[in-house]
Amino acid sequence: MARGLSVGVGVLLVAASLTGCNAPTGPTVPMEAAQDAADPACAETMVRLPMNLNGLPKRSTNAQATSAYGKPAAVLLRCGVPTPEPTTDRCISINGIDWVERTTDNEVYIYTTYGRTPALEVVIDTTKASGEVLTGITTPASYLPKTGGCVGAEDVLGETSVPEPAGTEPAGTDQPR
Repeated sequence: MARGLSVGVGVLLVAASLTGCNAPTGPTVPMEAAQDAADPACAETMVRLPMNLNGLPKRSTNAQATSAYGKPAAVLLRCGVPTPEPTTDRCISINGIDWVERTTDNEVYIYTTYGRTPALEVVIDTTKASGEVLTGITTPASYLPKTGGCVGAEDVLGETSVPEPAGTEPAGTDQPR
């Protein structure tokens, strides 16, 4: 019996040491799960997040499909948030992932994937991290199904050049009148 107990304790110690290498660090960051956090695409995304994001260690969170980085937390992620509707907010594309950018004040930016359902929301405290963290999560975010993307005025309106007045020929044509 004592031999079985010592083998069991040894297995537990080995398992604990192995998981400790890849486990998030620090105390748990309290977060709230998004409405569609249980979507399988969120699971595909969250398991691919790096353990370190631009020098910030990954932290444990208490809600499904969430993640946090930094001590104190400087980057917060939630998968399963509603996909943004068309907007005039700034939309940027990084490595094939489109993000809508919003600011809450001068130091906190919120980025939400655009044209991906479910959407991923990333909150960045720019006093502790930069928008460059988005580059580190583009591969995981690519597992969210693509349903659209950012568009500019030229995409909606077509060619943006000024049309010639009616009854005139464009400059440089050799067409007879």
